[in-house]
Amino acid sequence: MKTKLSNEISELLENNIISQQVASNITAYYKSKEDNQPNRLFTVFGVLGATLVGLGIILILAHNWDNFSRPIKTFFAFLPLVIGQILSGFTILKKKSQAWKESSGTFLFFTIGSSIALVSQIYNIPGDLGSYLFTWIVLALPLIYLLNSKAVSILIIVFASYYACELGYSFGYKDKTPWMYLVFILATLPFYLKLLKTSTLANSTSIFNWLYVLSFTVVLGTFINSNWPVGFLMYAMLFGVFYNLGKTPIYKDQQLRRNSFTVIGSLGTVVLLTILSFHIIWEEVVKRASIAMNTQEMIISTLLLGVAFAILIYSKKNEKNETFNLFQYVFLIVAIIFFLGVANAVVATVLTNVLLLVLGLFAIKIGADTFRFSVLNYGLLIITAVIVCRFFDTDMSFVFRGILFVAVGFGFFLANYIMLKRKKELNR
Repeated sequence: MKTKLSNEISELLENNIISQQVASNITAYYKSKEDNQPNRLFTVFGVLGATLVGLGIILILAHNWDNFSRPIKTFFAFLPLVIGQILSGFTILKKKSQAWKESSGTFLFFTIGSSIALVSQIYNIPGDLGSYLFTWIVLALPLIYLLNSKAVSILIIVFASYYACELGYSFGYKDKTPWMYLVFILATLPFYLKLLKTSTLANSTSIFNWLYVLSFTVVLGTFINSNWPVGFLMYAMLFGVFYNLGKTPIYKDQQLRRNSFTVIGSLGTVVLLTILSFHIIWEEVVKRASIAMNTQEMIISTLLLGVAFAILIYSKKNEKNETFNLFQYVFLIVAIIFFLGVANAVVATVLTNVLLLVLGLFAIKIGADTFRFSVLNYGLLIITAVIVCRFFDTDMSFVFRGILFVAVGFGFFLANYIMLKRKKELNR
């Protein structure tokens, strides 16, 4: 049991706050709680050790590979896989600890990939990286639920993202849309939902929060084909889904470092609007955009819009006396601006800049009302970004630009000083 808790119990006993029986009960409770918790450090090193062992076996075999006959090569190709299956089977049958599950699952995951690669090389089986990753993921996917393994689930998400990028970003496949990526991600969701239910605030759950958000953000671009200007709309809708998901009851009370949906949803929206604040971008949208509803990009944008709106309605139903949050409605405003921008680039440029400035002012207000310096400075940074960007597409004198920079810098100092002073006054 932790020393701090022991000292506190001793102090309570000395001051006759609790009896000896109560102290014994408290000690026994926390002792049993610690015994039931998995050794996280052992689990981490177990996964790392399994990974290194698997890679080491591959390197040893690779060094002597050319000296082996084909039957010997085949034997060594399947040997790590068999060992991994035996370890995993032993772990399941004997109901071993979580560390065993994570280690054996990680080892078996990598041996599946190595066996596929080695057999393909031995027998000259043709193929490409995309099909190789697809086969690897399909064979390894059941391990998530057989071993209840977080490590395998993380690896599946990472490799599924790699598969989607390999297939969709013109790496030799002529922009194939990686629809199977969605199947792989959906297959991992039951495991993630179980983690949310049983260990919402665990560090491992936070890793999944960030992993899903980053994966979707990177991979969404692979679903853009010829109608690339609509990709801006797709990303705006995706960030709307993220931000509103971060405001649902299960996420909104978590710390920002755990709530990746709110962080990426807000930052992604601001970055996207900053890009769209340039008139030249809207000129390209006017030239190239096709808003026919039967295009793949528009269908995806419409689906994301519907999902974002549904989550917004759900989050609002669960709010009680919550103040208005403009960031939750930005995706709707961007959708309107986009369709206006297809007809008139000037109107869309002006509206985008106005929206960015309003978001900055709104963030400043939230920061000032809640005494959160991070949110206050975030709003100031949004306004600063708008001003800096306008230096590149407007004809301003250097004197006027210098005055603006001084004014913005003074605004940073003044806003933080005023809020710090107010906070000190309230704490008296």
